[in-house]
Amino acid sequence: MEIPPPAGPQQPQGPQGPQGPQAPYGAYPGQGHYPPQTPAPYGYQPWGHGYPPYHTPAPVNGLAISALVLGILCFLPLVGLVLGLVALGQIKRKGERGKGMAIAGIVLSGLGTAILALALATGGAAGFWEGFKEGARDASGSGAVFSLEKGQCFDTQGGSLEGMAYDVDTVSCEGEHDGEVFANFPLPDGGYPGDDAVTEAADDKCYALQYAYAMDSWAVPDNVDIYYFTPTGDSWSFGDREISCVFGNTDEKGTLTGSLRQDATNLDTHQVAYLKAAEVLNEAMDSAPEEEYVEDDLPGHKAWATRVSDALTGQVGLLRGHRWPANAEKPVATLVGHLESAKKEWADAAKTSDVDTFYEHYGRALDLTDAKKTVTTRKALGLESTPPPPYEDGGGDDGGDGGGDADDGSGADGGGGGGAEA
Repeated sequence: MEIPPPAGPQQPQGPQGPQGPQAPYGAYPGQGHYPPQTPAPYGYQPWGHGYPPYHTPAPVNGLAISALVLGILCFLPLVGLVLGLVALGQIKRKGERGKGMAIAGIVLSGLGTAILALALATGGAAGFWEGFKEGARDASGSGAVFSLEKGQCFDTQGGSLEGMAYDVDTVSCEGEHDGEVFANFPLPDGGYPGDDAVTEAADDKCYALQYAYAMDSWAVPDNVDIYYFTPTGDSWSFGDREISCVFGNTDEKGTLTGSLRQDATNLDTHQVAYLKAAEVLNEAMDSAPEEEYVEDDLPGHKAWATRVSDALTGQVGLLRGHRWPANAEKPVATLVGHLESAKKEWADAAKTSDVDTFYEHYGRALDLTDAKKTVTTRKALGLESTPPPPYEDGGGDDGGDGGGDADDGSGADGGGGGGAEA
């Protein structure tokens, strides 16, 4: 075996002279005073010599990463497509990694570009923009807008339909709920018309639209009134133009139970035909003059009497023109006779120039259109047969709501209802 030489200045000699300074005995090769790359004595190599250094991989191209991210998110697809193409060129030129990322980004961004082009061609981009604006409105916290569909029931956050509303929770109409939407309609574009104008538009149209949803006013409970959600000045700036008409409880903290919907979706053809005929007269009755007393506006009341007489002509025509089931034929015929007599009284009232004479014809006309005269017909058709409570200066429904403060068809007392702003 080989024995290390003793320490000292002596140096072994080789064929080509001294081999360089020797490491102290016991020192590991490369730990002594040998210069780098100098062979160790006696044929030993310092540790690490003869082994390749660790391999340093090429960097990943940054544009390739960006192209892949944009492609996955489908955000700015044109940008992702361009970045992917540029990245391929840089990878080839610089020897960088990321070719697969760049290709994937190009493919995904190309698909996104095709979808974007299709959306622009079909108008889908407009829908996206509207959805974006809707999200911006909801996230703004001010002037927020929510949308309710006709027939939906909901609960408010505070349990009241008065004041400002920022959101509602839709619920089943079968159980208790704060409100039920019976109509939606838009306001014209332009500048915000002001709170008073918006409220007036809601008040006028919601009371008219209720009949198309709750056709049978007898089936609407007495504790129901009309409310509405309207745009605010803030929500108007985000494009909000919709007014939602709502049935709610007359008690601010009260609730409703069950749907109030009575239309072609849940009534048969005979019921719908009868209620449509009744509505012709109801609309005329609701057009009474603002002056309650005839002596305060005789010309206005005479014009009203003419409208009612014409409406009775239309109602009788509809009732006679429908083929009724056998059990309803006789009740309908009896009702038609009362309506024709009432038509004559209204026509005579329209011709008179004497206030007292007008009242005489008016009184007889109301008797002929009393709600009780329609009960038999309603029972035969399977409609609600309990007349609504009498109203001041008013008669019944179906045969005529009477004059002045006639039943507005909502089951409420014709009051103002409430307005909640969305």
